[in-house]
This record gives sequence, structure tokens and C-alpha cells, in this order.
Amino acid sequence: MCEPALRGLRSLFPGAEVTMLAKSVVAELFRAAPELNRVLIYEDKGVHAGISGKWALAGLLRRHGFDLAVLFQNAFEAAFIAWLAGIPQRYGYATDGRDFFLTKPVIVPERRQSLHQVEYYWNLLKPLGLSGSAPLPTLHVTAEESHELEVRLNILGSSRSEILIGINPGSTYGRAKRWLPERFAEVASRLAEQIGHDEGRPVVVVILGAKGEESLGKDIASRINGRSVVLSGATTIRELMAVVMRCRLLITNDTGPMHVAAACGVPVVAVFGPTDSSTTAPYGQERSVVREPVDCAPCLLRECPIDHRCMTRISADRVYDVAVQQVSGLRVRGERPGENNSSVPQTSGLRSGRVLEGYTIFLDRDGTLNPDPGYIKSPDQFELFPGVAQALARLKLAGARLILVTNQSGIARGILSRHTLEAIHKKLARLLDRVGVTLDGIYFCPHHPDDGCGCRKPNRGMIDQAVQEQGVDLERAYMIGDHLRDIELAKRVGVRSVLVTTGVTRQQDVEGLTESHRVPDQIAASLPEAVDWVLSDVRRGSVPMHERQVLRP
Repeated sequence: MCEPALRGLRSLFPGAEVTMLAKSVVAELFRAAPELNRVLIYEDKGVHAGISGKWALAGLLRRHGFDLAVLFQNAFEAAFIAWLAGIPQRYGYATDGRDFFLTKPVIVPERRQSLHQVEYYWNLLKPLGLSGSAPLPTLHVTAEESHELEVRLNILGSSRSEILIGINPGSTYGRAKRWLPERFAEVASRLAEQIGHDEGRPVVVVILGAKGEESLGKDIASRINGRSVVLSGATTIRELMAVVMRCRLLITNDTGPMHVAAACGVPVVAVFGPTDSSTTAPYGQERSVVREPVDCAPCLLRECPIDHRCMTRISADRVYDVAVQQVSGLRVRGERPGENNSSVPQTSGLRSGRVLEGYTIFLDRDGTLNPDPGYIKSPDQFELFPGVAQALARLKLAGARLILVTNQSGIARGILSRHTLEAIHKKLARLLDRVGVTLDGIYFCPHHPDDGCGCRKPNRGMIDQAVQEQGVDLERAYMIGDHLRDIELAKRVGVRSVLVTTGVTRQQDVEGLTESHRVPDQIAASLPEAVDWVLSDVRRGSVPMHERQVLRP
């Protein structure tokens, strides 16, 4: 949950070498994090145990010559180790009696109990100059790790064409956090049958869990009507991340994999009992939480001393309904999961959730779907942002048509060929196929910016071609892109627009747009967040065409 703050730290010190010191379980999560230069392991149960171990660790840190220590951890030992290492600037919350060891103690925010942990970590950096609100957490899985997972699943009898539904029925820190195993099995069985029927593709339930939870996983597998794979106790942290990212949905208790799924852009259904969802819900998917409002919760106990009513009163029907809405993209910000909200029809099937039937979503490519290095010259360079494939799957399940429109002047500049571009788009198709997504069209402009063509964005040529060839209704269309020319194109053709700040246009760049003709209808920190807004915008009822400001060519 501190990952957004790590990106914030990098934005404050773009040229610095940033090293993370963490215990091995946490360190594994960040092994491929682009905001870090290095990860050091804190072996608190091994070579770094005791005073002698802390002294040895301090010596290691001292040799690196760090200028600043930012302590996301609240523990006394974190500040003590930084002080012992002689790091001149030591920055962290003034907790656990460690003020003496901090050169810049930060006052703990009031009402911390109601502040989400993501925001708690993000706010720590505000005295250093960080501004704005925290973006969604993001975790990265390498292409090699994804490939190794597919090989493993193939050995277990699961093919890439199959849809995976993940369930995580255990919890490391106490049985009180566990929903009932038979209800996990019931929900997984019903959801697998429904999705398989609706999409005409086989569905496999993947059961996840930590070491020691193998018997729980096998018990649930024996109750599931359909195919299942038990991976409880059989994955490393990195392998767990790869499995979760491959899933269409994860149904889970309040656990670490819940946060991993949210950070990978995977829809979550999170069953909360004794813990506090206001501080540790999956960030950005708070609407996914299912909980029973009993007087004794949140108690934060590991074992329930009475009848476990916070969990036993949560029915399989409630969790199933939220799962259907999550997969279908029906959830609207501000709803309370489990309530019968009139704006969200209760449904037993996924097809009734196709709220985007008849809609078209135009998508930019570089900086929107994938990192933009300037020019992508080969398929090996092309990787999607985390969560993009799953977000597009939500649009597809909701009934939308997806059309890519991308400027590719690298062809005219001689940087890449049409054949290479085709190979890149074939890789894009393979990456999307893993979650059952197919693009309905790809349109690209190969011309140089000086050619004066009518197809290079913000000119409307590619959109007009899509309208002619695919019968797109611009009254029911959206444009999502990372560049101001995407927003200008949207204005020219009269569609609503979302600017994502994952590419060339950053949050600070859009502050002066109010006086221009390139004001987006929404600004989002990522494509998954943009998809959230599009779905909620359609549910609300967007601005009619005749009320929009349209720039004519």
C-alpha cells in the first residue's frame, strides 16, 4: 500500500538512486518496480537479528552513503537502524517513541483510523513537497514471469484460452478473517458456470493460499462443480503475482493477495469481517468490499470469541452478486456493496450487465496502453501497463467495441517498418487474448507530422474511417488517451474524453487547460481508473450530443 508513495518519492527526486530496504516478502513485490534502483533484504530473523545483526546491517547501509532515509515503516527499529547507519536525513512519522532518531519527525495525521493506508503513506511525503492525491497502486510482472506461469498452467492442464477465476480463502493472520470455505466454493462454482455460458469459453477456478493452507485449498476444490487448480502453498510471491494478474476476478478475504490483485488492475471481491475496510480496503476498488455491519466489528481479533457473526451472516448470494457486478463493470463509485441500489440492477447473469452495448471506446496506444519510450521499434519492447488488459476486459464484458487509433510517424521517419508495426500489434493481440479481449479495429497514421495528412491526430481521418467501415455511432463513443491531441480529436468529432496521466501529459500539465479547447471530460491516473469513470458516466447518463462543445474541422 506504500507503492504510490514510492512513485511519489521518485517524482520528488527524479535523478536520485532510490534503494528499498525491506523484509524478503515485501522485497519480492518490488523486484521489478521501475521507481527503484535497488532492493536490499532485511533478514531480521537471520544475519540481521539482534544487536550484532543491526550493527552489521547499519555498516552495509553506511557503505552505500545514503543522503536521506524515508521510513514508511512505523517501527522503532527502522529509525534506530537509519540512525545507526549515520544517514544524515531521517524522515518518518513520529510514532513508537522514535523522535530522537528522526531528523525530520512528521506529525501523525489526526483520525488516522479512518484514513486509508495508501493515503497515510502518501501524506507522509507532503512536507517534502509532494502534492495531489495518491494514484492507484501498481505492481509489475515481467514478460518472462507471465510466460513461465503459462507453461506451468499448461502442465496442470489449463490452456491460455481458458478464463481463470481466483479465490483466496485463507488468511495468514488468524482464522477470524476467513469467510466460510463452502461459500467460497459455491460462489466460484456459480460464477464459473455463468461466465462459461456467457462467453462460450472454459473457466478454471484457481485456488491460492500460503504454506499451511494446502488442506483448505483441497477441501474447497472438492466442493467446486467444475475444473479447479490448487496452488495453495505452491507459489512464490512473484508467481502469485503472475497468477493473480492472469485472473479475470479474485474473490478473497482481507489479505495480501487482495492488495496484489488491486495493484494489478484485477477486479476484486473482498470479504471483510473483523478488520477495518476503511483503512485497508483494496484501494481504488472500495466498492468491492462485502461486510456485515455488526456491533462487534471491526474488532481486529485473530480468533472470534463468540459466534463469528461478521462472517457467518454474509451469504453466498451477496458475494456472488458483487462478483457479477465487478466482472461486468457495473459498479458505480459511492455504492455500498451488498445494498440493493436502484441504479445497479440485481442480476443473476452477466449479460444483463452489458451497459456499454452499442458504445465504442477509441483508445490511444503509446502512453495509454503501454509505456512510451519515444518509439517502439520491436515487439520485444512492447509491454502493457499493469491492469490494462483486465480493464479492457471489463469494457468488453460490458458490451463495448474497442478501436485503437494511433499515430505512428516512425514509419515515415524510417525508424520502423509496417511489417514491424504489424508484429507489435500481433503481440498486443496476444497479450489481450490472455484475458479474452479482442480489439475490434486498429487504425494508424504512418505519415510524418509535416505531411499535412488528414489522418494524423488531432485530425479526424482515422475516426471517420472507423465510422464508415464499422458504423460507429459517435453519439455513443468515448476517447481515452494520454496526449492533448487525443482530447482535441475527441472535441473535433464530438465524443467524450478521458486524459490518462500515464504518458506524456502529467497531472501538473493539465492545470492550464481550462481556457483551451482541449479540456477533457475526465482526468485519470491510469486506464483502469478511466474505465471506472466511463462505466459510471454511462450509468449516470452522459451529456447529450447537442449540449457538447464540438470543434469543426
